[in-house]
Amino acid sequence: MSVLCCFYGQRGASSTRISSWLMQHLVLCVFVMAVARGQVRYSIPEEMMKGSLVGNIIQDLGLDGKRQKSGRARIFTEDSREYIGLNVDKGTLVVKERIDREELCAQVSPCSLHFQIILENPLELYWIDVEILDINDHAPSFMNKEIIFQISESALSGARYSIDSANDPDVGLNSLQTYTLDPNDHFVLKTLSHTDGTKYVEMVLQTPLDREKQEEYNLILTAFDGGTPQKTGTVKINVIVLDANDNAPVFSQSVYTALVAENAPMGSLVSKISATDADQGTNKHMSYSFSQISKSILNSFSIESTNGDITVIAPLDFEKSKKYELNVVATDNGGLTDTAKVMVEITDVNDNAPVINVISFSNPLPENSAPETVIAMLNVKDLDSGKNGQVRCFINPSLPFRIRQSSSNFYSLITDQLLDREKISEYNITITAIDEGSPSFTTNKTLILKLSDVNDNTPVFQRQSYTAYVMENNSPGVSVLSVKAHDKDASNNARISYFLEDFLVNGVSASTFISVSAESGEIIAVRSFDYEQTKEFNIRVKAQDGGSPPLSSNVSVKIMIQDQNDNAPQVLYPVQSGASVVAEIVPRSAETRADVLQIWSESSSYSVLSASLRRRRGHRNFAARVQL
Repeated sequence: MSVLCCFYGQRGASSTRISSWLMQHLVLCVFVMAVARGQVRYSIPEEMMKGSLVGNIIQDLGLDGKRQKSGRARIFTEDSREYIGLNVDKGTLVVKERIDREELCAQVSPCSLHFQIILENPLELYWIDVEILDINDHAPSFMNKEIIFQISESALSGARYSIDSANDPDVGLNSLQTYTLDPNDHFVLKTLSHTDGTKYVEMVLQTPLDREKQEEYNLILTAFDGGTPQKTGTVKINVIVLDANDNAPVFSQSVYTALVAENAPMGSLVSKISATDADQGTNKHMSYSFSQISKSILNSFSIESTNGDITVIAPLDFEKSKKYELNVVATDNGGLTDTAKVMVEITDVNDNAPVINVISFSNPLPENSAPETVIAMLNVKDLDSGKNGQVRCFINPSLPFRIRQSSSNFYSLITDQLLDREKISEYNITITAIDEGSPSFTTNKTLILKLSDVNDNTPVFQRQSYTAYVMENNSPGVSVLSVKAHDKDASNNARISYFLEDFLVNGVSASTFISVSAESGEIIAVRSFDYEQTKEFNIRVKAQDGGSPPLSSNVSVKIMIQDQNDNAPQVLYPVQSGASVVAEIVPRSAETRADVLQIWSESSSYSVLSASLRRRRGHRNFAARVQL
């Protein structure tokens, strides 16, 4: 899909370098280049005002506003500064900070910002590229206000004199395009290009000089860019004509190459260049210097003017610049020169440890989460290159989790098996990132994951059954027994309540005999028990947790009533007729200790009382008193 969106707005007064035409109106064109496989590309000009619209990202991704809000859409960028912001209410991308293409990318083209849009529940990742288009906001400028050449009058036609090139940070047509020299009676300009495409000039002697006619020439070199309107920069060239020195220095090579490790100490030799001069005496002596060189090169390298040794004077960083092109000049005392190039390639050293960024982390995690559940999303990067920048990510294999790479530099921490909070409620997960360098660098990141409880355990009583003993004639409300159950779950899932199950005792509901405290499990007698009516009975107590849905278990409780001596004996035989005395005839021939009478009492068992009487001589009857 390809969409072109154009917006018109007033240009801010702060951009004084922009021409009056651009200051009046600036056409801001935003292109949605493509939407495919979760990627959107926009193009915007640099120097847009803060809050300017980049694009409707939700519309271009084919999402709706509800998904944007429910997924908590946000921007993730690996850079420290965030130039583009997300308007969550409107679903649009806007300029958050002033964007200077030259500050951001220098001469790199195209210049793009890369970031990701992240949605959660479920996790979704979209890659966004915003290309920053150059505007002609810089004029060409020279490093020096004046250039002085000392040229021998014997210099031959065709002699070349290297001029420090103008600098224009813009790119494309807005960058430096052409030079003119005025006046040009003796010299013409030859425009050349560096390997990176930037242009520079050499001043070529066209007709011989004559010091006796004119000792000095004042020239104006003008540099033009290709912008609209066109911008220019000038430098004054002062040519001093010297007396004859007819041999110029000659380098042994036109191009020198050198390899330097990025951790090379200051003072390390990069390359040794040399030139020869066929002249003799002072005209043979020469000096070496840099030409057409940037400030970054001047801050990183130096050249010994007497012997041509190029050395390192500042720390190098492969991740910032991988190669340098040095232009060197050999100049003899007569002002004759020769030029050469030194191509310096910086080799990578494993000097950066991997960096682990946690994009999202689901904590706590329900203990019943299925395997393959995503716990965290990680971004792991290493600024080094080649093997030094290749990273492996892993965790302790004994943990019930594993690392899965979802895309370049992105990893997911997922569950690898079922979890049980009652066994382990918290995990310390250390994520290790190690690069392939030698020696390698390692980075650790520890995530503390807590498991949230799920009601998956029923209450368990301390005993399989209970037996309680209660003395009859008890007072109502007396405690009979306490039952106790425990639950391995936590919080409300472990809060237990106790209930008396509906159970019949002698045809009557158990609740007429017993009640159970819901909080403590204490069993309380509702009424006074009578051993002679009920000697024992069984009830069932249920323990139920507070989960949703609740889980429960029950236990049998046997209540034994203990007897008290609360009933007097009652004589059933012999039958009394109202008198308190019972007469019984004993034969005169009865032996000593012979049974006289049996007495029965009302009891669950009976007793036999034997009365053995010793006859008294001379007595025909006697009396005996029996107490039960």
